[in-house]
Amino acid sequence: MEKSVLFEVDNGIALITLNRPEKYNALNQDLLAHLYDAIDEVAGNPDIRVAIITGRGKSFCSGIDKTEIRAGGVFNATCYGRDFPDVIGACRKPIIGAINGVAITGGLEIALNCDFLIASERAAFADTHTRVQIHPGWGMTALLQQAVGQRMAKQMSFTGQFLSAEYALRCGLVNEVVPHEELIPRAKQIAADICAGGQEIVTIIKDLIELQNGIPLNEAFAREREGFKSFLKKHKID
Repeated sequence: MEKSVLFEVDNGIALITLNRPEKYNALNQDLLAHLYDAIDEVAGNPDIRVAIITGRGKSFCSGIDKTEIRAGGVFNATCYGRDFPDVIGACRKPIIGAINGVAITGGLEIALNCDFLIASERAAFADTHTRVQIHPGWGMTALLQQAVGQRMAKQMSFTGQFLSAEYALRCGLVNEVVPHEELIPRAKQIAADICAGGQEIVTIIKDLIELQNGIPLNEAFAREREGFKSFLKKHKID
């Protein structure tokens, strides 16, 4: 039986692939456990500089596997006592979402927790929490409006309607849309460009961008200046 999450590393780049294509990569406890293990490996392995998360088959991730719930199971959004945002948030290395197909509800939340997204032309995005009547729990209400703005986030979440890859690009949800067969090569190319930079500085900039989101601009400038002064004390610039 194949693993529900595939993991491979090449030249400092980890490729994490959700691997339940027959279930549209729907989330169950086994997939979550293996996904958490993969992200923990990225965080703790000094030889890994960047990670890419993608899906196998027609779907990136279709959200919770409702068939298991109907069969009498209870989906627990936590695994090892942690939620997905806690796990990915503890990883200070860049994580690129390579969206190969539909990203729906919990799958969209996985995508939103990545640092940025590259989409196949076949990708599509939807928040169907209102349709399936499940409360969001992995950052949808905060991260979606950061990506597309409050008004578009409301429209997506209230209606549950899908955005095409091209429309998602216009809204700012994804950074690029590429032909389907070029998705992983393009994501790896971007990852290689990140690897070419200094890992410490990449981590510092990632932290600053995330820390400064939502605070006043003058405070953001002050924090960056203080960080720069601390950096100069530790490093000699040639």
